[in-house]
Amino acid sequence: MGQPVAMFEIISDDHERLGSFYSDLFGWSISSDPAWGPYGLIDTQSYEDALGGGIGPAESPGDKGVKIYVKVDDLGAALERAEQLGGTRLVEPTPLPEGFGTFAMVADPDGNAVGLWA
Repeated sequence: MGQPVAMFEIISDDHERLGSFYSDLFGWSISSDPAWGPYGLIDTQSYEDALGGGIGPAESPGDKGVKIYVKVDDLGAALERAEQLGGTRLVEPTPLPEGFGTFAMVADPDGNAVGLWA
């Protein structure tokens, strides 16, 4: 069985504008918490097991875009495997706030950023 896509993320230089765009277009709700800074969690308002996401500001040049995060059992092993397959490590395992787990980022051989989430 393959590893599931666990969440998506939309990063923008104007995340508030994009938040309004996606909320109005798809009927999504976006919630924020001061502990998360300007980052908001997306609820797609669809079926119970629907994929959730987040929307937030770009933190560096080239950071904007849509990213997927794949659920993995072992971040270290997944990072090593990605490198063996020609990928590049972008972000080392980093704990998320409020017990949301830990994430890391890799670039595939074409340079597309892909999140890993455990």
